[in-house]
Amino acid sequence: MQIHLDALGGVAGDMFAASLLDAFPELEAGVLASIRMALPEVSCECIRHNDGILAGRRFVVARSGASDRTAHHHEHDHAHDHDHPNTHTHRHWSQIRGELERAPLATAVRDHAIGIFTHLAQAEARVHGIAVDAVEFHEVGAWDSIADIVAAAHLIAHLEITAASVSALPLGSGRVRTQHGPLPVPAPATTLLLEGFTTLDDGIPGERVTPTGAAILRHLRDCAPPAPASPRTLAATGIGFGTKTLPGIANCLRVLAYAEAPATGKQSEHRELGIIEFEVDDQSAEELSMGLDRLRTHPDIFDVVQMPVFGKKGRMMTHVRALARASALESAIAACFTETTTIGLRHHVVSGAALPRRSLTVTVEGRPVRVKVVERPGGATAKAESDDALAGESHAARASLRRAAEQLALRTQEDEA
Repeated sequence: MQIHLDALGGVAGDMFAASLLDAFPELEAGVLASIRMALPEVSCECIRHNDGILAGRRFVVARSGASDRTAHHHEHDHAHDHDHPNTHTHRHWSQIRGELERAPLATAVRDHAIGIFTHLAQAEARVHGIAVDAVEFHEVGAWDSIADIVAAAHLIAHLEITAASVSALPLGSGRVRTQHGPLPVPAPATTLLLEGFTTLDDGIPGERVTPTGAAILRHLRDCAPPAPASPRTLAATGIGFGTKTLPGIANCLRVLAYAEAPATGKQSEHRELGIIEFEVDDQSAEELSMGLDRLRTHPDIFDVVQMPVFGKKGRMMTHVRALARASALESAIAACFTETTTIGLRHHVVSGAALPRRSLTVTVEGRPVRVKVVERPGGATAKAESDDALAGESHAARASLRRAAEQLALRTQEDEA
């Protein structure tokens, strides 16, 4: 699933959770269950809310049996206790991480939660010039941030979000009170987390993006970067409110959720691909060969081809074309600059089509052979991995081994169908 966030009022952890639960209310029970696993002493609810302009949800977190004074309000930086800076104990990030690791959470939920909180802890460490494991969170700031982050992690995992984008983020202005004294808005940790994001100044003061909200955005940018523009189906929309009242504008975050095109039987799968092309004329054949082999093993590069071409003054050059994951084009480009001597390249995104395929390992004459089975319109075909037949003593023996492996793989495919 792909999502787009409209940060009309801003972004905070509770607003992110509320917006997605407004769009997908059937996930509420699972979210609350995950939070109970991580924080048995905390209670949560997602309540309906109407600010007189729009209707949506609010995500409310409180300690079980706690007084109203400790209810979760989400108006400021979760890493600091702004209202009572001297009345609460501290918890180190290392302690919180250990508790998340021990909690009986689903693996994907745990990984996303630790990933988000790690961004928050790293930003706080940079702000204060200390080690990440030395970062402390106030008790109130710790449990409400954990609840928000576990909720966000559950939603990211269960919706299988593969791409996320966000509108320009409102900067806000003013000061917030913290244990370190007054700090400017956006909070220092927030500004670090939002490096690379587009921002705007809409003239409305106050803290508009909290560090927890910024950490969620940073995590999404890492694990589900924006996808290239393409036709898609709007599946659901939701609105999540914060508790603060803003002058002349709804303090909400809107999410637009898009369904990805489902695979349709044995027909080809359409996808977006990145094409990177460049020429090399000053790298030895041996060095270039090693560099291209390393590119072929890069997780965001599907294949690399090379061909001889003639350049200026009839000089022989090598033309290189890399096929990369469109959503990770920048990573693939960086790898091309790292592994070759080129100082300039071209890139663009294209639409591609690929037939469904799977890899099988079969045993022939006591040898494991990898076989790729492809579903073609006229029926399945199989191709054995040539390297797995290298031990054959002759061309005929190697060809016989490959044919036997391919036939066995096709029979296996039919038996499993």
